[in-house]
This record gives sequence, C-alpha cells and structure tokens, in this order.
Amino acid sequence: MRVVFMGTPDFAVASLARLLQDGYEVVGVFTQPDKPGNRKKMTPPPVKVFAEENGLTVYQPTTLKDGTAMETIRALQPELIVVAAYGKLLPEEILNFPKLGCINVHSSILPKYRGAAPINHAILDGEEETGVTIMYMEKGLDTGDIIRVGKTAILPDEDAQELTARLAALGAETLSEAIPTLVDGTAQPRKQDDSASCYASMLSREMSPIDWTRSAKEIRNQIRGLIPWPCASTMVDEVKVKVFRAEFGDTTGK
Repeated sequence: MRVVFMGTPDFAVASLARLLQDGYEVVGVFTQPDKPGNRKKMTPPPVKVFAEENGLTVYQPTTLKDGTAMETIRALQPELIVVAAYGKLLPEEILNFPKLGCINVHSSILPKYRGAAPINHAILDGEEETGVTIMYMEKGLDTGDIIRVGKTAILPDEDAQELTARLAALGAETLSEAIPTLVDGTAQPRKQDDSASCYASMLSREMSPIDWTRSAKEIRNQIRGLIPWPCASTMVDEVKVKVFRAEFGDTTGK
C-alpha cells in the first residue's frame, strides 16, 4: 500500500519506522523545513534525518496552502496519509485525497487534550493515565472520528520528555494495529464527545516561574510537565534558576 507520511519531531520517527517495518510503501515524507541551530547552522528535523537514512524522498514545504503540496500529493498517489506531530494543518483538498483517508497519531486519549502540547498538559494537570489516539483527520483541530486508542499509566516520577518517548513507541504500535482494519474494512470509527474535550495550548515561558504558595504536588507536576522546555524556574539571590527535578517528603498535595 502506498503511504505518505507527515511528521517532524522525535515522537514521529517511531511511527515512520513502524510503517517501514510493517512493509508499507512510503512514497514520500513531508516534514518541517530545517531550522537554525547552534552557530546558526541549519538543523534538519529528526524525521528528515531518519527518512534520508532509509532512502525515502523528503519534502519540506513552507506552506501547504499554495497548491504545490497538493500537486506533489497527486503525483505520489498515496492510498493513505499518516500524520504524527507534523506541525501544519492540512488543507481539505489534501485531507480528501487518499481513498483510505488521512489519519493522525495523537498523543492523548481524545477528546481530552486536543491541541499542541497534550503530553505536557496531562502531567501539569496531574493525570494518572494518558495514551495515544489514532483518528481520522478533518477540518477541525483533533476532532475527527476515533479509530483506535492505546492507554498507559503516567509514572509518578516521569517527566514530559520521558513520557513522550514511551508514547512514541505506543503510538507506533497502535498505528500498526489500526491500519489493517482500515484496509480490510473492519475499523469501527466512533465520534468524539465534544462536551468532554479540553484544549492543550502551546507551552510558553510565562508558565515557567514556580509559585511556591501552590501545593507540593502541583509544583512537582509543573517541574515534570515543563521538561525539556521551558522548564520550571525560580529566583535564587536574584538569579533565575531552572528546576529539572524535585523530591518532596509529601506529594499528596498537603
């Protein structure tokens, strides 16, 4: 089966690798443009690095809205488009093109935590369980029908970076289980309950300062949830200090 993959960060690499492992013909990989790194050297996204190492053709459009990306999709003739943390919204003409649709590997149990930073917000909010959702993509933000869900506990000392790595693996496994049901017609998509949804906004530096009047549990969740960026911080002798780990004698919130 011909598949186009769209993804950018480390989280997405596991899903792309699983598509290759499962024998699908990945005819093209879309990822974000390279960005300036240390010493202004352009740094490619992890998905690009992996794709090129595996001989895949990479596309890095700055926009999907000018028709050029759609021309590329038509030329590639994918039967399915798989998206994982790509970072761009897909126009309807792309969403409607593959006969099996466009599906997304989303890092939460939808409808909770739609949006840009679901892993971080699950930890910040003190959730004890999270997971991944394989869903059909549509015009709305993470509102499409649910195809398959994988769940996992959030470990007490786990930070967002560690949880991201585990969810990447879970996402790849859940994706591998979902695609055959699309091919053979046994998938049973279900609508999301919009009344149970919540939005996981992008992280910002304003979330960094620790408010020491909050409970120990809330502060600990803040520290865990903001790894690796922007990181929780506090002032020590008028110097801003980033806090990467904390241990409390009582984490019950008292």
